[in-house]
Amino acid sequence: MVVGLMLASPATGLAAPEPAPLPKTQPVTLDDLFARLKAAEDDAEAKGVATLIDRRLDRSGSSTADLLTERARQAMSGRDLPLAIELLDRATTLEPGWSEGWNRRATVFWLLQDAQSAISDLKRTLVIEPRHYEAWAALGRIYQSLDDKSRALECFRRAAALYPRMPKLQTAIDRLAPDVDGREL
Repeated sequence: MVVGLMLASPATGLAAPEPAPLPKTQPVTLDDLFARLKAAEDDAEAKGVATLIDRRLDRSGSSTADLLTERARQAMSGRDLPLAIELLDRATTLEPGWSEGWNRRATVFWLLQDAQSAISDLKRTLVIEPRHYEAWAALGRIYQSLDDKSRALECFRRAAALYPRMPKLQTAIDRLAPDVDGREL
């Protein structure tokens, strides 16, 4: 856009005033997206907002860490889980404040059946980004697999508070709540 340009009006030959500049809109923040996710009125809207959040969380801020993470994804697809761990170790060393790096490494630990390392990485994820609903849900699934119903329910409820329309979450809560909270008489 050329600033300060005056256009001549063909009818009068006089310079017409330049149109008023469009108001600048503030970029949508991660806080805004989490608020929209919580307030979503239907599943489609919630899923769309969740996708936007996931895209934001996927960005490490380092092209090297992103490349290592992509290579780790490829290693996981090829079932080379030790290589995936090695690559994600490097990514989390490069970007220790990137919550998604720890979350992804937790996934690989879970696939390696190392629940304690997965729990540790998920807790690290949640220290960095306490609103990481996928990490809360994953932590709940791990605790559920360890038959720690109370912790599993707590994690599922934390995920639901952030993403109330998250698929299958309410079913897990409904299944665990009677065992943990008791049944009404």
